[in-house]
Amino acid sequence: MERYKILYEDEALFVLWKAAGVPVQSARISLPDVMSLLRNTLLERGVRDPYLGLVNRLDQPVEGLFLAAKEEAAAADLCRQVKEHIHMEKWYQAVLCGKISKKKGVLVDYLRKDSRTNTSGVVMAGAKDAKKCELSYEVLREWEDRSLVKIRLLTGRHHQIRVQFAHAGAPVAGDQKYGKAEGGRGQLLLCASELRFRHPRTGESMHFQAEPTFL
Repeated sequence: MERYKILYEDEALFVLWKAAGVPVQSARISLPDVMSLLRNTLLERGVRDPYLGLVNRLDQPVEGLFLAAKEEAAAADLCRQVKEHIHMEKWYQAVLCGKISKKKGVLVDYLRKDSRTNTSGVVMAGAKDAKKCELSYEVLREWEDRSLVKIRLLTGRHHQIRVQFAHAGAPVAGDQKYGKAEGGRGQLLLCASELRFRHPRTGESMHFQAEPTFL
């Protein structure tokens, strides 16, 4: 399978898809990452000292869509859309181990990140370094002891989807950090499947979708 694909490109930005297990950025020279591969592609095209600004990061085990800017002004505008939750919508699909009692709803928790272990956990509101996190979800399909859910991230916290659903009693299938790594066929069954945003130059509404490879 390809490590990544360019789904859309213009003078201001890239819309990219990456496979599960491929890092967006990596400090390890031995581990090729998408941003380095993309930079090499631009150099091969003859672009001198290309600018690449990462807009939204995906964790290495997660497959799906993300954005990179080709100019500083575009990067600033898109990052503002992410930070201020205006125009930018990020949707995911995931297979969960178990079933959720409510077929449609909102999960609100407070998360604290542990940098030493690179994990996050749910804590009480008001706890030191706690950050509010929120997502909405809808169950699309159920079978045996599995659920396919569509998720909209309303905040962007570290490992948020994985932590919140594990806390709710239905971890993402194949999650080795927060679940039991079961049912994932060696892969975390989580995909960044849809992006909506406003084009930083034209103001046009942009919409991109990618079907999860694990379905």
